Amino acid sequence: MQIEGVSHATILSIMSEIGPQGFKAFETSKQFTSWLRLAPNNKKTGGKIISNKVPKGSNRLKIALRNAANAIGNLKDTHLADFFKKVLYKKGRTAAVSATARKLAVIIWNMITKKQPYKPPTQYLFLDQKRKMGLIKKMKKQIHKFDITGQELGINTLIINP
Repeated sequence: MQIEGVSHATILSIMSEIGPQGFKAFETSKQFTSWLRLAPNNKKTGGKIISNKVPKGSNRLKIALRNAANAIGNLKDTHLADFFKKVLYKKGRTAAVSATARKLAVIIWNMITKKQPYKPPTQYLFLDQKRKMGLIKKMKKQIHKFDITGQELGINTLIINP
């Protein structure tokens, strides 16, 4: 229940479909997501990708993870919701639901097989956010280099001493 978007129904479907011992049948999370039919089926010829659609096929666990991913799409200010919105912007809602469901499957597999608690990344930044942080660092360096004050920039800063 630590993962946002995962409900009691999702946990019950995981336990009824595969159980905690069933995860040991899969050596990696990639095998698990492939079994769920959530991993893209990359068809290549000569190094060129012809198709990378998610294969057809469904089971109750895949449906439960997709429902949880859809619920994540309606959340705000969470790590998985940010991921969902990023994919949604690029590829649409259907692809975002599938990608987030796959990410949920990997998180759950890691939690159960490696006995790791779920810790959402706090320093996870997308490429545009990284560029923005780099630009801010450059600007601060330039301001310090030329000894420019806030008043010269037209910024009135209020410093409160605790």
